[in-house]
Amino acid sequence: MGGPGSVGGPGSGPASGADGDTGPGTSPGSPEPQESLESPEHSESSESPGSSAEDAGKDAGKKGSDRTSWREMAVIAAIGLALALVVQTWIVQPFSIPSGSMENTLLIGDRVFVDKLFYRANGVQRGDVIVFSGDESWDKPPGPDPWEPADLVPSGGILGFFSGTDYTKRVIGMPGDTVECCDSERRLLVNGEPLDEPYLFPDSLSTHQEFGPVTVGEGRLWVMGDHRGASHDSRGHSTDPGSDGTIPESSVIGKAFMIHWPFDRFGRLPDS
Repeated sequence: MGGPGSVGGPGSGPASGADGDTGPGTSPGSPEPQESLESPEHSESSESPGSSAEDAGKDAGKKGSDRTSWREMAVIAAIGLALALVVQTWIVQPFSIPSGSMENTLLIGDRVFVDKLFYRANGVQRGDVIVFSGDESWDKPPGPDPWEPADLVPSGGILGFFSGTDYTKRVIGMPGDTVECCDSERRLLVNGEPLDEPYLFPDSLSTHQEFGPVTVGEGRLWVMGDHRGASHDSRGHSTDPGSDGTIPESSVIGKAFMIHWPFDRFGRLPDS
């Protein structure tokens, strides 16, 4: 009568709801496996807190790295500034040439290196091209002047932050020397002997005017420019009140030994 077939007797098909819907190993009424109920959206949302924390950690690490880089750059800059200060104070200092008073040895616009360390050890020699401070010796000549008035040598100081009152000239008379002008060929005389000056600007001898004799005092120097017709030097300052035109040896900053700019004039200055 149909009753036995409805319960899975012989010859009947599979029971609906017993094996056909639940699959193997399940019984009627058993819950579906948990993983089949999870959607991709649910899975992603469950991982987002960890991902956010990781991203925040990366951002914090990047900011910390940036701060470290800035600190390192500041330390490097400070070290560089300190080294520049040490070098310019004790070893070598750059100066620029603004006038023609030392032509043709030094031209307007030349930039030179001045030796300070080894020069202190070796001392000043006649014929040296020196840079010296005007603070202890000369002031810039006031008003119109028959000499070239722009003998000042601006150094630029440390990285251009400071400047000084400095001059460049050639040493002619050492302490104890007697300097005068001129012999029959209009040459300078030092201790009665004519001075050979191959470095002079052309025709400078013709501009020489008589002076002296001047005896250079202890610890003093008599200095002159190579372009005698365009140099305000010991000759011109010999008429300053209370001055014989000499400068104190202690005012010497160093010896100019090399032109480093412009490149077409790069090289060491020749010895006198």
